[in-house]
Formats: sequence, C-alpha cells, structure tokens
Amino acid sequence: MFPLQVAMLPGEQLPLRIFEPRYTKLVTDCLAADEPAFGVVLIAAGREVGGGDIRNNVGAMAHIAECADFGNGRYRLNCVMGERIRVLEWHPDDPYPRAAIEVWPDEPGEPVDVAAIRDIEDRMVGLFERIGAARGRPVDGRAVIAGADASGDVSTWVYALASRLPMGQADRYAVLAAPTVADRVAALSDALETVSAMVEFQLSAGGGDQPDR
Repeated sequence: MFPLQVAMLPGEQLPLRIFEPRYTKLVTDCLAADEPAFGVVLIAAGREVGGGDIRNNVGAMAHIAECADFGNGRYRLNCVMGERIRVLEWHPDDPYPRAAIEVWPDEPGEPVDVAAIRDIEDRMVGLFERIGAARGRPVDGRAVIAGADASGDVSTWVYALASRLPMGQADRYAVLAAPTVADRVAALSDALETVSAMVEFQLSAGGGDQPDR
C-alpha cells in the first residue's frame, strides 16, 4: 500500500519518484510479481513521511506502466490508476504499509441520469470559460473535457470528468467512495457547485472580471 495526500481516481496517471528505503522495497516486491501493482489510499490525517498517519479505507490500484531504475534504491514510476479497492484490515508496516483489500466495483443503484452528467459537463465548460475570461486568457471549455466519455462506460465517464475538475481532496474522496454511479454523479455535482461558488467568491473579491496585468 502507498498512502498519499491525494485521492487518486481510476483512469488517472500517477508519476512517482521513489527513494525511501521502505518504498524501494515495495517497488522491488511489485516488480517481482506477475502484475506489478500496489494500492493507493488518501491520508485522512497526519503525514505519511515518518509514519503515524491516519488512512482512508477506499482507494484504487496503481498499475506500474513504466519503471526507470536509477540505482541506489531510486526509481521513477509512471502508474495508471485502475480498479477501486477498499481496505478490509490494515496490517503492521513491514517495512511499507500493508493491508488486506478487496476490489470494490460499483454497487447496484438508481438508474444513471445521462442528462445529469451532460449538465455537469455544461457547467464545467462554463466554469473553465469563466475562469479564462476573468484572467484575460480565453479557454475552450469543451477542449478541457474532451474525451471524457470516449470509453462509452458511464462510470469511467464520471471519473474522467472528476479528474478534470480542480476540487479539494475531500470532494475527490467523496467521488471515489460513492457506492453507486448515481451517487458518484451526485457527489461530482456537489463538488462542482462548491468549486464554482469558490471561484465566484474569489473573482468578486478580486474586483470582478478584470484580466491579469
């Protein structure tokens, strides 16, 4: 397990530089496996460095796509976040964090309202274009979300949209930990509303839509 101060979402890229001895051991153990991967969870409180952190129990698997070995226990990894997981039990660090986990697919739930997802897309486009106009640097909001629904899978679509929204870690975790896709759509909509309100407050406090000089 690799606790981070970021809630990583399925489908995202995770670049890492490894140099701590315990995580060097994690990398060598993973590379020796048939499918090199490790679990990533968000730190709920504290800092991972030095231990003593409190960890959330929902995360995702990081699959090692590229690994550069610089010697002396230093690696550079490029990982792709995959299936969602939840921790059943934390084990003592030995030497890196370990846990018993299970893959946690989306649970059955209410039908997903595709129109609600399209509405989120439209609101995100408006938000990005509003920010660009305020900065005096026009933005094509559609280009920012382009390709989010390319897979045809609704769950992947929602995760992809969430990865493009500059929201806080608590909101990212709420999206990740939503039991059903419908719940995830609602969590993303709430996060977008929070981000939009924050942007409007910052713009009004800064004197409105004046471009940067």
